[in-house]
Amino acid sequence: MNTTLPKFSYLYGKPQSTGDLRSTMADFKVFENLPFEPCGEGEHLFIHVRKTGENTAFVARQLAKYFGVKENLVSYAGLKDRFAVTEQWFGIHVPGKKEYDLKDLAIEGIEVLSSARHNKKLRIGALTGNTFEITLRNVTHIDELVRKWHAIIEHGVPNYFGEQRFGINGGNIAKALDLFSGTKVKDKKKRGMYLSAARSLMFNTIIHERIEQQTFDQLSAGDVMMLSGTQSVFIAEQVDDSLQQRFKEKDIDITATMWGAGELMSTDDVNQFEASVGEQFPEFCAGLAKFGLKQERRRIRLCISEPDILVNENTVKFTFTLPAGSYATTVMRELIEYTDLTERKGSEQFSQGNGDS
Repeated sequence: MNTTLPKFSYLYGKPQSTGDLRSTMADFKVFENLPFEPCGEGEHLFIHVRKTGENTAFVARQLAKYFGVKENLVSYAGLKDRFAVTEQWFGIHVPGKKEYDLKDLAIEGIEVLSSARHNKKLRIGALTGNTFEITLRNVTHIDELVRKWHAIIEHGVPNYFGEQRFGINGGNIAKALDLFSGTKVKDKKKRGMYLSAARSLMFNTIIHERIEQQTFDQLSAGDVMMLSGTQSVFIAEQVDDSLQQRFKEKDIDITATMWGAGELMSTDDVNQFEASVGEQFPEFCAGLAKFGLKQERRRIRLCISEPDILVNENTVKFTFTLPAGSYATTVMRELIEYTDLTERKGSEQFSQGNGDS
């Protein structure tokens, strides 16, 4: 199987605009949004930090050393980019009522914003989303970029998994194939990364094919729809004006399968279409089922909220909020052919984390 990542289709056509992304760390800012506030008591100390130039796993290890606990007692809601300025929460399991002022917590690139105790562990995915402030420099064709920005506000973008999910040069796909052919991977996190890469490639391919077939935003009988703000799904047994209106108003979304064991939830022609994509990846279908993943669904449309744009000559600053599990770079790729200067530098110092989630 060819492990070279395909060029997935654009919803609005390949951008004519070009520009530079991440000229400085402050050009890519991420603000994590939790659905709750720490209650002020409990066995878990929540720490809100601003980190610059460090990845999430590194900060977690440093916090474990500071508190003298095992690394698995430090948790976070999501991984955040390294070459960025990001604000996120960490949770440390420290039973008792000891108070920490954290004045002597000295981790390079880390600033403590606040801390409070909470009665539950901070778990992966326990966030409503992230707010991004992204500055692009040396931008060309700004008028076209602005037009696409307003189209994205109105209609969203394909909910592709970002390239970082697949590793450098798609390396995680090759590792997934090795895993499925019998190579042992003892590291649970790496194994999960390879499985996610395989699953994500299949999901992206379904979106790509729907765009190519001009059915990305066309509801069909047999589509599996997901309610806004939830993971609840239902099958569109027939498509009527009411269902179309709900889709237009973003109350519901079309989904695609996240491959695993079990039967596809879609029916009719949609079922046949998704099955045909599965036939392109026989090793993945068998391997994902073997490792215990189950059929799930994910929205194929990604909608932004709280959008804002500021243009200053050839510099453009975007602000927007995305739901958890989605990628800011997926929005950017529809707007502009950007050069990520972290990649140009080609230095380990500027390597990314595992995602925007």
